[in-house]
Amino acid sequence: MTVIVSRALPDIRDGLKPVHRRILFSADQLGCSPKSAFKKSARIVGDILGKYHPHGDASVYEAMVRLAQTFNYTHPLIEGHGNFGSIDGDSAAAMRYTEARLSPISTLFLEDLKYNIVPMRKNFDETLYEPVVLPVQIPALMLNGTSGIAVGMTSNIPPHNLTELLDTIIYKIENPEASIPELLEILHGPDFPTGAIITNKSDLIDIYTTGKGVVKLRSKYHVEELTVKSRL
Repeated sequence: MTVIVSRALPDIRDGLKPVHRRILFSADQLGCSPKSAFKKSARIVGDILGKYHPHGDASVYEAMVRLAQTFNYTHPLIEGHGNFGSIDGDSAAAMRYTEARLSPISTLFLEDLKYNIVPMRKNFDETLYEPVVLPVQIPALMLNGTSGIAVGMTSNIPPHNLTELLDTIIYKIENPEASIPELLEILHGPDFPTGAIITNKSDLIDIYTTGKGVVKLRSKYHVEELTVKSRL
């Protein structure tokens, strides 16, 4: 159970796993704001390891790289500078070569920390405090989606459109008895960062009702006809 709730699965309140939460919090404490200069990724990772997350540096860096990849996150929480991998599966450059800072949307996860509205706990060596959960101002769990595998459990939540999410939440607050079919008139289903066509939209009501199902996608493509000039 400790592995499940403390490492593998996200917290429904801020949509983050502990390593992601610590990346954002540590980067904020280090002064890596969206308006600041980029800092070496190795420096950020070292700060996270030394203060909040005493695990492998490779796993922390990989998590930070993923937070910066526009093909994995509709709204990346980290802004990367340098080689942060590609959609074709190319790995990011080593942390000593890349730089990073918080992205603008990450301020919605962190700026309310100053109001002391979330519980804090001591870090692993009891020298510092870290937030149990971040005071996120948007529905982060469904915004960027997440996946996790734990002991006997798994989570795989697709990303969604931010405007549709906010409109759906406002409608639900104003209409507490609203049904899932009603909500899906506003929230039109998952919205993937790379773009795709959902081919089984008729299954979405069952998927959102039960929390289980498969979303089938079809890629968008465009064929360009090239004219071949004959050589003289």
